[in-house]
Amino acid sequence: MSASRFATLIDGVLGREGGYSNHPSDKGGETMWGITIARARAAGYSGPMRAMPRDTAVEIYRLFYWTQPGFDRIDEVAPELAEKLLDIGVNMGAAVAGRFLQRALNHLNGRGSLYGDLVVDGICGAMTRAALNSLIQRRGKELALRVLLAMATAQQSVRYVEITEANPAQEDFAWGWQVNRVVTAA
Repeated sequence: MSASRFATLIDGVLGREGGYSNHPSDKGGETMWGITIARARAAGYSGPMRAMPRDTAVEIYRLFYWTQPGFDRIDEVAPELAEKLLDIGVNMGAAVAGRFLQRALNHLNGRGSLYGDLVVDGICGAMTRAALNSLIQRRGKELALRVLLAMATAQQSVRYVEITEANPAQEDFAWGWQVNRVVTAA
């Protein structure tokens, strides 16, 4: 993937995430560019959250939400799907996004006739990519990717409902999540 494509993807993420926030209902606490204080500290950033440079956020996203979960490799085959996984990962955790894809692939494997069930671990490694390629080969790229994108988006929407059911304070974000992540995001 080109550096310019990743820059475009990250511009979209940063546009949705915004700048500094410390909303009382946000379980992540202080955030800057959508990066929680816990993630920033784990990535080695020790300064004030309000002062986190954009470039630091971009590198955190590149490492923890693109490369480590394997979405960069999904992008080689299915750019729109990889973009959706990045968006889900940023908002729900990269492993959640990976599990959404793996669950969808398991659901579509024809009881194992196309490829074996994947371990749903959230890491989109060689086995996940092989399953994706098998589905594309069998069902056709355009249709397979439309179905997977719809399934990932549906799981994302349902997870937001589950989050607000478990913690009503999260309803402060429910409308924005559905509009900005489910309806209008990648």
